[in-house]
Amino acid sequence: MVGDAGSLVVRHDDNGVSTLTLNRPRARNALSLSMIDAFLEHVEAIAEDVSIRVVVLAGAGPAFCAGHDLKELKDNPDPKATQTLFSRCSDMMMHLVRLPQPVIAKVHGVATAAGCQLVAAADLAVAGKSATFATPGVNIGLFCTTPSVAVSRTISRKKAMEMLLTGEPVTAAAAEAMGLINSAVPDSDLDDTANALAKLITSKSAHILSIGKKAFYEQIEKPMADSYVYASAVMAQNMLEDDCTEGIAAFVEKRAPKWSL
Repeated sequence: MVGDAGSLVVRHDDNGVSTLTLNRPRARNALSLSMIDAFLEHVEAIAEDVSIRVVVLAGAGPAFCAGHDLKELKDNPDPKATQTLFSRCSDMMMHLVRLPQPVIAKVHGVATAAGCQLVAAADLAVAGKSATFATPGVNIGLFCTTPSVAVSRTISRKKAMEMLLTGEPVTAAAAEAMGLINSAVPDSDLDDTANALAKLITSKSAHILSIGKKAFYEQIEKPMADSYVYASAVMAQNMLEDDCTEGIAAFVEKRAPKWSL
């Protein structure tokens, strides 16, 4: 474990899976600048750690993440401080996208505003059925503009705008239906579901997954024709990788592959 019980973010590694737990339970894991900095420090270390194959995001206490720390924003209204906070939060989200390892958000309680953004920025997400999701900034006069970046790239525009314009909470079942999360499961099954998904991913080639994750996010922002050109080049290069040679050989020989990482 990296970080003690008093740390803002606690890292726990187990069999290739690194769990990052937001650890401000009394504040519903609201994202203070200090917490964001601690989170980024862990993510940057994980990006260089070849022993880590999957990252799971979790929250301590009764909530996953209640968004930005509004008390911190109120107590320090200086525009430069506000810009720094939102910029660092954006860095946090982009680091998840650029992380070589797949990221799974494990959601319980509430995931609101930047907490909902965190879910949308993860590659995969599972939630307990009692979890709720919202971008409620309009209720306090602060439109969830930065959360809209991740949310609008994860669900349809109409559903994203509905969440952003109304600020109303969305159930886990509705979040699954709209594609914000992969699955909503009984609360008692949340840990097992996230662990099983992480374990399944660790059985794949870490190197090939990193190639695929990067390519997915690169191609999705391009026009379709350009995406095919780009994806074709990536696949051709992928064919030259040792793990691809091994994977094809293992398939033909009806055996389990032995990945390089």
